[in-house]
Amino acid sequence: MDSFWLILSSVIMTGTGAFVIPLLQSKMRARLHFVFVLLVALSTSIPAINVLFGAPIAFTLPGSVFYGEIPIRIDALSAWFMLIINLTCVNGALYGIGYMKPYQSERAKIAMHWVLFLIFQTSMLWVCMLQHSLAFLIAWEVMSLSSMFLVIFEHEKKETLRAGINYLVQMHIGVAFLTVAFLWVYFIEGSFDFAAIADFFKTNFNGWLFLLFFMGFGIKAGFIPLHSWLPHAHPAAPSHISGVMSGVIVKLGIYGIVRVALFLQSDWLIIGESLLVVSILTGVFGILNAAVHRDFKKMLAYCTIENIGIIGLGIGLYLIGVGFDNSLLMILGLSSALLHTLNHSLFKSLLFFSAGSIYQQTHTRDMEKLGGLISQMPQTAILFLIGSIAIGGLPPLNGFISEFILYKGFLNGIHTIGLTHATLMMLSLSGLVFIGGLSLLTFTRTFGTVFLGNPRQPLHHVPEEVSLSMRLPQYVIVAIMLSIGLFPEVYFSIVFRLIQSVLPAHQLIDVESFVASTKSIGLIGRYSFLFLMLIGGFYLLRNYLIRQRPIERKETWGCGYVAPNVQMQYTGKSFSKSLGKLMSFFVREKKKYIEIESVEIFPQTRNHSSHYVDFFEDTLLEKFTSGMLRFLNYFQFVQNGKVQMYIVYGLFFILLVFFGTLFNLL
Repeated sequence: MDSFWLILSSVIMTGTGAFVIPLLQSKMRARLHFVFVLLVALSTSIPAINVLFGAPIAFTLPGSVFYGEIPIRIDALSAWFMLIINLTCVNGALYGIGYMKPYQSERAKIAMHWVLFLIFQTSMLWVCMLQHSLAFLIAWEVMSLSSMFLVIFEHEKKETLRAGINYLVQMHIGVAFLTVAFLWVYFIEGSFDFAAIADFFKTNFNGWLFLLFFMGFGIKAGFIPLHSWLPHAHPAAPSHISGVMSGVIVKLGIYGIVRVALFLQSDWLIIGESLLVVSILTGVFGILNAAVHRDFKKMLAYCTIENIGIIGLGIGLYLIGVGFDNSLLMILGLSSALLHTLNHSLFKSLLFFSAGSIYQQTHTRDMEKLGGLISQMPQTAILFLIGSIAIGGLPPLNGFISEFILYKGFLNGIHTIGLTHATLMMLSLSGLVFIGGLSLLTFTRTFGTVFLGNPRQPLHHVPEEVSLSMRLPQYVIVAIMLSIGLFPEVYFSIVFRLIQSVLPAHQLIDVESFVASTKSIGLIGRYSFLFLMLIGGFYLLRNYLIRQRPIERKETWGCGYVAPNVQMQYTGKSFSKSLGKLMSFFVREKKKYIEIESVEIFPQTRNHSSHYVDFFEDTLLEKFTSGMLRFLNYFQFVQNGKVQMYIVYGLFFILLVFFGTLFNLL
């Protein structure tokens, strides 16, 4: 009952915050909003922590004869995602205090923004708690609508408004798939309770219903070809919203897929292998596009798609483990998926916050216009570098932990299952290696272009380090990331407890190998950290020993050329041009350039521009949309602006209804 009142208090605080925040002065709104976000996080995190270390929480809300009682259940899976949501939202709200200061004069927009953020957080939490189909869809819709309005904060910009509409349309397509899936279960089982999904799977082919759920949740998560909203919405949204959306809202698609996957009763192999194929294609597609795009927020959006693919690999590995009754494969797959969900929410929100700091100081997202920012924004540069190392999967940071577990899962699968399935495992392992290599290339290019070298273009003002309120949440994230990298045993024990609570006991037989793996991973992280500390110690010792010596500054050898300029630096495009050409069938570049004709003796000045387009959006969605518009244009004559014709339409339908009723056709 205490948990019930804590959860109820979170709703009351959300309503109170939504009422009070618009009444305050602009300077106080952001701070009070952070307080409300923190209170909501505390009131829902306490029950979630109790569930992770104790028993699930379940209670019901009154219902009706039409839809029955509404069950609210917090099991270990819900609790895990609730804690991730709260951690990311608290950091996002704190970062937003400093990030939104330039917009304080727009009082109405700021007030609405903070109110929507509060509703957004609460709706995501209720998505994890509700296990009633209709109530779940309502919470899902509130989450989608509130996040859409957060995305279009700068709605006066055409591209921002377009991104918001694109996001809204695709979210409703996802809701349509989920509605069909839930209704199918209801008509067969006669219940809106999530438990009816498991009952459906017991007596029916599992693949088609899972496909419907995967389409609905996969649009939110960003699996290809359902991903096209991410590269538009993330760059358009304010950076603290981008960090929260990439950190948690796409993870609720993962939550839905994992929840349905745990209900499956058969067909694990075909579903797991299909998910494995889609996931590896998603990961490769995401990182290829991230490697060539020059808008650093769009680049981060494609990296989100890549990491969703990595999480999907873990879920697919778990399902294949269930199909072969391989308990170690199940544990490795599910634990890697759940840990990478946490890890990605940390380093991706860190990277988006760092990107927001860059954008606030430079007013551009184009990395080709930047350079040398490490001298003006050293702390932001270090924070971005740490996030880059983590997302690249290098020790001693957290990204290494979940990806290492996934590698062990694939290696275990290759040795323990048949040749046919092992081939898919080997291909998936190769794809994961390819993704990791391209991730290092992508962030080497981004960090080098943005922070190193010299400024490529003059900016409106000299950039400087951002405020403490924008840096503090990034420090918190780095501390948590290091704790995962150095002491993964703590987090593995929590995840293993989670897995024990959601899987039948007979499926968890071989756990000794898993426990041994966690110990070796922890040692790798700690030795790597000591090695870095050793390098840092030598660097400090060197500086101490030579600080009394006079410093001489001389020009380096310029290879015989003494007049370099900033245009001679490597650009982001030149860094990845070879990769773009090699993968041109998948990463498409569009150019605008008028070729010089042979008859032009004195050619005029020409401009050249190029940009990369999304393969699926350009070849599938754009063509489908254009075809649909051409088809609808044939019916333009109906809306012709003539009042006489509209009267004729009315009379026609009146006569149609009259004769239909007269002859019992209606």
